[in-house]
Amino acid sequence: MVTKQIEIGGRLFSIETGRFAKQANGSAMVRYGDTMVLVTAVVSPEAKPNQDFFPLQVEYREKTSAAGKFPGGYIKREGRPSEKEILSARLIDRPIRPLFPGDFKNETQVIAFVLSHDGENDADVLAAVGASAALTISDIPFECPMGEVRVGRLNGSFIVNPTFQQLKDCDIDLVVGGTADSLMMVEGESKQVSESELLEALKFAHEEIKKIVQIQNELRSEVGKPKMVILQSPVDESLKKDVYDLAYDKLKQIVYSILAKEERSQKNNDLTSTVKTTLAEKYPEQEKVIDELLHDLEKEFMRERILKEGIRLDGRSTKQIRPITIDLGILPRTHGSVLFTRGETQSLTSVTLGTKNDEQTIDGLAEEYTKKFMLHYNFPPFSVGEVGRMTGVGRREIGHGHLAERALKVVVPAEEQFPYTMRVISDILESNGSSSMATVCAGSLSLMDGGVPIKKAVAGIAMGLVKEGDQYAILSDILGNEDHLGDMDFKVAGTDEGITAFQMDIKIHGISFEIMEKALQQAKDGRMHILKIMNDAIVQPRESLSQFAPRLLTMKVDTDQIGLIIGPGGKTIQGMQRLFGVEIAIDDTGTVNIASPNKENAAKCKEYIKKMTATPEVGEIYDGIITKIMDFGAFVEILPGKEGLLHISQIDNKRVNKVTDYFKEGDKVTVKLLKVENGKFSLSRKELLKETSSGNKTEAVS
Repeated sequence: MVTKQIEIGGRLFSIETGRFAKQANGSAMVRYGDTMVLVTAVVSPEAKPNQDFFPLQVEYREKTSAAGKFPGGYIKREGRPSEKEILSARLIDRPIRPLFPGDFKNETQVIAFVLSHDGENDADVLAAVGASAALTISDIPFECPMGEVRVGRLNGSFIVNPTFQQLKDCDIDLVVGGTADSLMMVEGESKQVSESELLEALKFAHEEIKKIVQIQNELRSEVGKPKMVILQSPVDESLKKDVYDLAYDKLKQIVYSILAKEERSQKNNDLTSTVKTTLAEKYPEQEKVIDELLHDLEKEFMRERILKEGIRLDGRSTKQIRPITIDLGILPRTHGSVLFTRGETQSLTSVTLGTKNDEQTIDGLAEEYTKKFMLHYNFPPFSVGEVGRMTGVGRREIGHGHLAERALKVVVPAEEQFPYTMRVISDILESNGSSSMATVCAGSLSLMDGGVPIKKAVAGIAMGLVKEGDQYAILSDILGNEDHLGDMDFKVAGTDEGITAFQMDIKIHGISFEIMEKALQQAKDGRMHILKIMNDAIVQPRESLSQFAPRLLTMKVDTDQIGLIIGPGGKTIQGMQRLFGVEIAIDDTGTVNIASPNKENAAKCKEYIKKMTATPEVGEIYDGIITKIMDFGAFVEILPGKEGLLHISQIDNKRVNKVTDYFKEGDKVTVKLLKVENGKFSLSRKELLKETSSGNKTEAVS
């Protein structure tokens, strides 16, 4: 058993191996505070025949027992992974994937179990470090260890791995993965910070990452296993020559032609089919090899033209943004909608407004909380011209939706200003590059179209990179092929004031801060261009909500009156909902939200609750209703749930023999509150009659 420790952020960070899960190819227990994550790495001894991709599977699971909790629901056992678990698995997968050799095709599985959780330290970045450590000491081919940290900025100072409580007050929340000499992955959100501030945060993170990489190197030197040998199939040079003779000039012509996505794909497929058919007899069962040769050749042509001529597949320059069209209010019965099209990427996005009862409850290892703003991203197979199974939401969809949600939530109004629950739904109808950033733009536009008072418009852009040696080109608004055949996918979203969300993935062994700085500046220029087009379409939120959106009124009551409004077994609140045709939600602070399709009904209900919670004051005049007749007087409801006695002697200026000579149950009567004694209210009609007879304009109504 070997343990390596280091201080990170003023707390002890340790990696232990040799005690747990010893039958895995590699395993590591990472501890930070009292949060502990066990990570294992296992590999199949051989690759499947003719497999042309690297089958890496990363799983992250939180055991509720880690926080001393039971799983929610009827089945007291962990079920399918939550969104938090899926997003955490992506934070592991993305930085380690580029560190495997390109020709490694053996099935590999990394599993992280959160076994102890202290309620302060998030386990996601610990799991990523554990994955790196387990792979580093194992016999699985893995180029070098990487580290991952979360960086926050609190009161102007950067802190590493902030606690949950600290993170609430930070204006930057950034997760960075990297090796000792470069960055591999970036993801996070910020409150409209500048490009230079983000760069400072990245540099701060990298210094901490170097410390984590160092202890993994020490661990490897002590217990690391020799790496397994990758069996490589040599390329048949005669096959390569024949493929190139048949396809070189034709494929170059296709790459150098300005074509739509479908047309380019069709020409590539036709050429591939021709080459395979021509060579089928001479080279039987070599279809996959031919596919790989043509793929690599296409990649070479695309990258060469960008680096030498600065011209991309669709004829644009490296900084040029594709044409953008915006169609607002396209779905008449939604509460806000837009069709946003950028080149061959299209998002149809809608907004739904709801009440507090529509909030999402998030239950996990951390303290339970609710969300009032949600963004859901859907990527149907027809968006890329394919046939596919319509199953549950995939990891990619969850990740893209989460990124867009982070980009927009910074500008969403506070509950005090806009008490609605908001759901944004982005359906991708076409995709050829960065549908997540199209979702950011469409989400911002649809919120404005729905009359949601967001603070600023938010736009997003995806940046690419082509790098060969010291020569490189940064690409604005990348195409799908430029993402696939390029070296970087760097997404930046923000307002005209600063960055709100960002995500970077790379396929090469890291990038320098020089490239990162240039990419950030070029992204800013592109973002400003897109924002101008968006502002030309709609510059501020519409003044009124959709006629189909619920009307929501908010009021505040004393907390000791919450029980009065709810009533025994919810009888009172349910009665008001039926009476006024509204939906009422009240929280522990005494905030009451009243929702109704009819604004007048909501206003009537609000007035009713005001009266119900009002304290009757001596000398005030009330319009009441006779609820009960007695020999000695009548009981009058002066406010909802509050009754007083109108004594027979206070009904009229003259002697009253029988109360029923004046009133019956259900009659309306105007009375004055004479006194309050032991919680009982004494009322008078006679006093008002005296005032009327003395010239006062007050009228007594019976």
